Amino acid sequence: MKKIYCLLLVSLVTTCVVAQEKSSKELKREDRNRKVNERVRLAEEGVLVFDKHSLFGIQAKTNGLGVFYEFGKMKTNTRALLFRADITEIRDLKEEKLNNNTLFSNSYKYGKINSFYPITLGIGQQHILGQKGNKNGVAVAAMYYGGLSVGLLRPYYLNVVTGSGTDFIKYSPADSVIFLERLNILGSGGIGRGWNEIKVKPGAFVKGALRFDYGKFNEAVSAIEVGAGVDVFASKIPLLLFQKDKQLFYHAYVAIVMGKRKQ
Repeated sequence: MKKIYCLLLVSLVTTCVVAQEKSSKELKREDRNRKVNERVRLAEEGVLVFDKHSLFGIQAKTNGLGVFYEFGKMKTNTRALLFRADITEIRDLKEEKLNNNTLFSNSYKYGKINSFYPITLGIGQQHILGQKGNKNGVAVAAMYYGGLSVGLLRPYYLNVVTGSGTDFIKYSPADSVIFLERLNILGSGGIGRGWNEIKVKPGAFVKGALRFDYGKFNEAVSAIEVGAGVDVFASKIPLLLFQKDKQLFYHAYVAIVMGKRKQ
C-alpha cells in the first residue's frame, strides 16, 4: 500500500512540474510572439525598429574627401549608441591645381609640401527626430560624435628638371628654388611616393550631423547626411608654403550613406 502511495505522489509531483514547465514555455512563447507582432506593427507604421546597423559612407568636405564606417546599437526606439571610423584627407583651401601644358606632364599643386590623412575613431549617439510614417517617407536623425584622431603626414613630391636631367624632390630649404620655379616643374610625383616617410600627428575631433533616410525598405539604409565638425592636433600641420600652419581645422560636409539594419 505504501508503494502505491509513493507512486501516486511521485506521479502527482511529476505532473505538476511538467505542467509548470509547459506553462513557463507557453508564457515565453507568447511574450516572444507579442514582441514580434509589435515590431511588425511598428515597421508597418514606418517606425525604424532594429537592434543594430552597419553603414558605409562617402563624404565630400569643404577641406577634402573621405569615407567612413559606422556601427550602431539601438538602445530605445529613438536612441542608438554609435561607433564610427573615418579616413579623410585635409587640404588647404588655397591649394591650386596647375599644369605646365606639355604633352607628357601631369597636374600638380604649386607650393604644396605635404598631404595629410586623419584617421578618426569616435563614439556618439543617434536620436531619431522623425520616423518615416510610411514606406515613402523620410526619417530624420540627429547625431553627434567625439573621439581620437591619428593624422598621417606624407611629403608631397614634384617631378622637376635639374641640372643633370629630371628628378623627384620634396620641399626642403636647400631645394626651395627648384621646388618653386614653375618652369622647372614637370608635374606631381604621384600618389605612390612619400609613404615610407610618414609622420604621425595625434589629435582629437568632434562633429554633429543630420541624417535623412529616404530608403523604401526599413531594413536598408539609403540616406543623405549633412554635418560639420572640427579637428584639432597636438602640433601645427604644414600643408602649403606661404600659408599659416594650423592646428585647428573646421569643416562642413555632405555624405551619401548606405547600409543595413538587423533585428
